Amino acid sequence: MTVEETWFEDEPLQQYAEMSKESAENVPESAPEGDEVGGHKVKCGPLLKLLGTLENGQTNYRGSLMVVVEQSDVRPSLTYQAGPAAPDAQAAVRSGEFAGQCFYQESGLDFWRFDIELELAAHEQLVKYALNGDRKPWWKFFVPSQDQSMNVISYSCNGFSLSTDTAGFKNSLWLDVLEKHAGQHYHVMLGGGDQIYSDAIKLHSERLQGWMEERNPLKKRSLKPDEEALREMREFYLKNYMAWFGSGYWQGTNGSTLQTLFPVAMASIPMINIYDDHDIIDGFGSYHDSTMKSPFFSTIGNVAYKYYMIFQHFMTPDEEVHNSVEAEPSWILSKQTGPFIKQKNHSNYVRLGKEISLLGLDCRTERKLHQIVDPSTYNLVFERLEREIKKAPEVKHLLVMLGVPILYPRLVWLEWLLNSPLLKPLKMLAVRGIINKGLVNEFDGGVEVLDDLNDHWCSKNHKRERNYLIKRLIEFGAAHGVRVTILSGDVHLCCVGRLRSKVLHHPNFHLSKHLNQGKYVAKDDNKAEEAIDVVKHPEMDPRLIFNVISSAMVNAAPPNPMASLLDKRSKLHHYDRFSVEDIVPIFTSDTDGSKRDNKRFLNKRNWSDLIIAKQSVHSDKVDAGIQRLPSSPRDVEQMSSHSEDTINTKYPLLPDSLVVNLHVEDDPAKSASSTAAYELFIPRLAAAFELDKSKIKHLS
Repeated sequence: MTVEETWFEDEPLQQYAEMSKESAENVPESAPEGDEVGGHKVKCGPLLKLLGTLENGQTNYRGSLMVVVEQSDVRPSLTYQAGPAAPDAQAAVRSGEFAGQCFYQESGLDFWRFDIELELAAHEQLVKYALNGDRKPWWKFFVPSQDQSMNVISYSCNGFSLSTDTAGFKNSLWLDVLEKHAGQHYHVMLGGGDQIYSDAIKLHSERLQGWMEERNPLKKRSLKPDEEALREMREFYLKNYMAWFGSGYWQGTNGSTLQTLFPVAMASIPMINIYDDHDIIDGFGSYHDSTMKSPFFSTIGNVAYKYYMIFQHFMTPDEEVHNSVEAEPSWILSKQTGPFIKQKNHSNYVRLGKEISLLGLDCRTERKLHQIVDPSTYNLVFERLEREIKKAPEVKHLLVMLGVPILYPRLVWLEWLLNSPLLKPLKMLAVRGIINKGLVNEFDGGVEVLDDLNDHWCSKNHKRERNYLIKRLIEFGAAHGVRVTILSGDVHLCCVGRLRSKVLHHPNFHLSKHLNQGKYVAKDDNKAEEAIDVVKHPEMDPRLIFNVISSAMVNAAPPNPMASLLDKRSKLHHYDRFSVEDIVPIFTSDTDGSKRDNKRFLNKRNWSDLIIAKQSVHSDKVDAGIQRLPSSPRDVEQMSSHSEDTINTKYPLLPDSLVVNLHVEDDPAKSASSTAAYELFIPRLAAAFELDKSKIKHLS
């Protein structure tokens, strides 16, 4: 029997279900030790990472794979076979080997990085790989064809908060991902931050505990970590990553969890990640600058950054591949280092196949109380976007990863309350332990939830920067005829934020004379712009930006009162005199089919996928002229008769629309719980536009 005859195999879905059930019901007291594979003790991995496709006019596919093994004189070898992903391709299976190097060693461990260099073909490819000739059934990944865009997963908050009672969480959404991956191959998964929760460093470092208990603010800000403190920090981050990325094991103050299928997913779907506060420690970057620059706290950030780079980007901060765009072309590097983490901003740009590109904006390295990203870095980012889009005009969608939502309800009134002088006496009593210590954080005595509010783009500290970034994204998308969609997490519930043009007598934008792509036709060119109705033709709205907010993958959802509060605070906001912001009322029914009053925010665990329409389950309907309100499949018929207005806009299913599904968990207590899908069509921008100028609040 030839290789081609045995090439196609069923996904081990039953095995995944059994692994998920077993890990939920029998959580060990410590992380599993790893497996013997190919003569090596594998302690973590394999982990896959996507670096680039279609670079500089080539048909290349570039990625990397990391595996951590016990130190050995035996050099690991990573061989692969690449062939068609479907029988109708009728292509041969070829073999090869990925070049590897041991790029880091610590605590008896060798960190091996293998370079994945492939060519895109006329068909989707399946790539199987093996370590020294041995492999597990899920050691494989899919590569799109030359003419395909990637099928994308977006997720965040992939872990529990330190005090979460984990007993009620038997289901794993990673099982749901792998089950859907078996039917609709995912080519990349985007980690929007908090891929790991590292807050437990507060429990594992005695030196850090001593620093937190210091009550003299001046002494606290000047204390420096000694060698023992550094050893404790390095040991914690290494062990924490080895446990979570290696086996899916985590332990908090109120229980532990074993998410066995998280490492399985990382071995099957290449990732691209940005990081957020929990990848470091809760709230890092959003405390007072005096706290952030204190030697103890800034050291936490720099140690955490090192292991973030090792485990999520497969490199150390000392390597050329970390410090040079020539060595790693996907990086967008700032000119200066951050104020507390002494590294350059590492944002990235990656083509996700033919028609989709990704900007992963590093919103943590340069963050401080009154800044998220340095102004000079924004200039570098948009200069890179300009260059890339000019080289690849076939790109129709730009995904922008921001860890924290940018189109989201304002909570300024709560910020004002928590900063009120009236709370100062209570804060002092909490610092002294006379009343509930949980009222304030351990780092600077501020109100505990204030760091979460300071993290938000809509906080008073970041409003100007928020409006500046939105302005530049709108202008970039309009000028190049590219639809911008923002992906965020952080808030432990799902929703879809939206910015759109107001419906006025004149739309306040004009078809570009230089970049018009000829997609809009009118009998009288002088009246064409006047005739554009962005409710009936949202593909012609250059200000239309969605913020797909998908959170949390693992962490607990907030209670119903919090979701209700957000719903009440979800007003129609005026970004400028030509555009408004709101939240899309997508959740007309709950995951069990019952009707919902809160149609904007669904506080259940979730993840999302984004697939170009002609590759989606709707591929046979893309030319049928379908226009639909965002809804769940069970509500499609009911919503089809819903009257259309500025809030309830029907979006068209065009061949190059982006089909977005929020997959929301029904019941976390059931090991085989199902998810409900809530769907939105995001139309590409059908032309390039010149926008009328207007004054924007907080911007001069």
